[in-house]
Amino acid sequence: MSICSGQSLIDVALLVMAGMFVWTLIEYTLHRFLFHIKTESYWANTAHYLLHGCHHKHPMDGLRLVFPPAGTAILCFPFWNLVKLFSTPTAAPAIFGGGLLGYVMYDCTHYYLHHGQPSGNLAKHLKRYHLNHHFRMQTLGFGITSSLWDAVFGTLPPALKASEKSS
Repeated sequence: MSICSGQSLIDVALLVMAGMFVWTLIEYTLHRFLFHIKTESYWANTAHYLLHGCHHKHPMDGLRLVFPPAGTAILCFPFWNLVKLFSTPTAAPAIFGGGLLGYVMYDCTHYYLHHGQPSGNLAKHLKRYHLNHHFRMQTLGFGITSSLWDAVFGTLPPALKASEKSS
């Protein structure tokens, strides 16, 4: 049974998951190399502060946790064109949709890590992991929804002490 441009439901689901996976790499790359770029000039410092520095200065401010929706909508156009450039016309919508879903999940997760009270082990781990990045080691732990790319690229922070793991 084909559902979208002759693709099966399984094919579309796999493409969506591929888009979500690629988003995790984009999330890591943006956070590490753009949001934590070293700046020296007044204008670069100002742009950096507005882009991400204010979030690190005020990490618990609920108004500084997600990218503004209007900016996201504008950035969808270059990302859509990039996906079309590297995929087939029939695969592009599912891959882009998966990436967009990954982004929305990232935004929701990021907000929850700052303001939620997680009860599950994974959510507790992600919260400790992310707040460690904010309050202890801002040069490590760039993944928000996953530590996968930190492990791959050598930016995984040292293991938390045993006493912190139990809290």
